[in-house]
Amino acid sequence: MDWKLELVFVPVSDVDRAKDFYVNKVGFHADFDEQPSESIRFVQLTPPGSACSICFGEGLTDAPAGTAPSLQMVVSGIEAAHAQLKNAGVDVSDIDVQDWGQFVHFADPDGNKWSVQYIPSRPNG
Repeated sequence: MDWKLELVFVPVSDVDRAKDFYVNKVGFHADFDEQPSESIRFVQLTPPGSACSICFGEGLTDAPAGTAPSLQMVVSGIEAAHAQLKNAGVDVSDIDVQDWGQFVHFADPDGNKWSVQYIPSRPNG
């Protein structure tokens, strides 16, 4: 039996600002944005090529904004990922080259931390 991680909650303070950041700056796909009641709004976004999405909204969690555990994506080219983020206006770190991989880091407007990793020995990242 496969157990697949498909959704990670990211606590944010402003749903529209977070959606704009992840869609228009980081490049995630907007899958779902519904408000079934006045107290609940559910937004689901997916990184390009990923089987795992993030979600945030209103009335979904009591976790304070900016307290998501460090999140990590893997890419097939760190230079292209770095350029894409920087050109979109994301405050992204320089490329950090380690023996086991290369990384860039950024945070969303609430301070949720992200790492982007390139593993040279892994086909397609």
